[in-house]
Amino acid sequence: MEDTAKYLIHATFTADGVVERSDVVGAIFGQTEGLLGEELDLRELQQSSKVGRIDVEVDVTRGQAEGTITIASGLDRVATATLAASLETLTRIGPCQARCEVSDIEDVRAAKRRRVVERAKELLNTAFDDSVMSSDEILQEVREHVRVEDVTEYEGLPAGPRVADSDAIIVVEGRSDVLQLLKYGIKNAVAVEGTNVPEVIADLTAERTVTAFLDGDRGGDLILRELADVGDVDYVALAPEDKSVEDLAHHEVFEALREKVPYATVAGASDPRAAVAATDGSATPAPESANADATPSDGRAEATSETAATPGVESTVESNGGAADDGGSGANAAGGRATTSPGGDADADAVSADADAGTVPDDAGADDEQVPADTDASDSQTARDGDADASDETPVPPEEAADAESPTSLRGHVSAVVGEHTGTVRLLDGEYAVQADASAADAFELLRDAAVDPHAVVLDGELDQKVLDVAAQRGVDHVVAAELGDFVKRPTSVRVRTAADLAV
Repeated sequence: MEDTAKYLIHATFTADGVVERSDVVGAIFGQTEGLLGEELDLRELQQSSKVGRIDVEVDVTRGQAEGTITIASGLDRVATATLAASLETLTRIGPCQARCEVSDIEDVRAAKRRRVVERAKELLNTAFDDSVMSSDEILQEVREHVRVEDVTEYEGLPAGPRVADSDAIIVVEGRSDVLQLLKYGIKNAVAVEGTNVPEVIADLTAERTVTAFLDGDRGGDLILRELADVGDVDYVALAPEDKSVEDLAHHEVFEALREKVPYATVAGASDPRAAVAATDGSATPAPESANADATPSDGRAEATSETAATPGVESTVESNGGAADDGGSGANAAGGRATTSPGGDADADAVSADADAGTVPDDAGADDEQVPADTDASDSQTARDGDADASDETPVPPEEAADAESPTSLRGHVSAVVGEHTGTVRLLDGEYAVQADASAADAFELLRDAAVDPHAVVLDGELDQKVLDVAAQRGVDHVVAAELGDFVKRPTSVRVRTAADLAV
């Protein structure tokens, strides 16, 4: 009855003697029987569940009883008030004189409403999240959810999902380092889990380009020595002093990878950090093992461009005049290969080719790096091209060109690559920074050999099935091309659009 009751009748009574609960209930039924007619007879109302049970509490003090009466009513207001008034006709309870008075008629629904209001106030203060995310924060959270994958295992070692099938890997110290690199889109890292480097590392590093990316403390130095004894290390990248890889911000991670040095630079040094500093930022040719593996399958020669102003950054340009491929901004910086042309003029040729083609290494825009114009390189390129007037032109410094052509969004890169009809392909990381550039005809090789999986690809040319398949294999999220070819199958994991679609 309490669930369906509309009102609660509250009454008090006093008796001039000792009475019990049964005496009070009997007096109520006996003295109200027939008083209000059959429709308001208390027994009939209880049998039809219109009135609930009679609750009585009795307290006896000094030979006198007093207490309370509570009756739940499902009648309307008029009938309930009439029934309540009938209680005040009680004159005797048991053998004693008695008096009864109605103190209150409580509206149960009003009480529920009050409880609802009070609870609503509590929920309003505690249950709602007052923080409002901006559009950038929402996009960043969604982007990281898509990009960050769970750490997998390679032969029992914590590793990124691309370690097993990648030809370039990054060796770090612990699981948390792998997670941090995954957060920034680097999926080819594996952890050695302590200074006791497992033997599985020997097999893992045997036929791959290996970059050891270690913490900036004494523990990192010890792991480097152990790692070099067990496996093959091609490059060394060090976190800032007294910092761990897991604590580095996005720009610190890629800066450290860009400034990697060949292992020969630090081999045998008691303090690897001092040995790296002693190079004074000058680049050192890549190890022979890396050079041997770097030759493309089609036999085309490549040249390496490494300037003193951008230590550890490799840019390659093909001898047939193809566009430059910058490995320093995240892709080859994470263990990419480089080769040096036999003639020794690779640096001059690459810089000159970049200046004439209007392309600049992607990582040349740092504020603290100054790349001087290379007059000899410009003359060398001019002699090959047979352009007598080119010798009077001053090459554009790479950092100025990078500042002028460094879009920060996918739409901006599409405008710069496809909109300008450059005939190139560009790989972008999750922050839409440039990982690598190459000729559009070499899009497949650039994607296949990228050391770090790109987030997006911009292609000034026709996207064919072969390039789309390798983009899906490398975990690319977006591909924007000037035109789309005929596809036998279209992977659902890659969002494919034309430049015209993005413009709309």
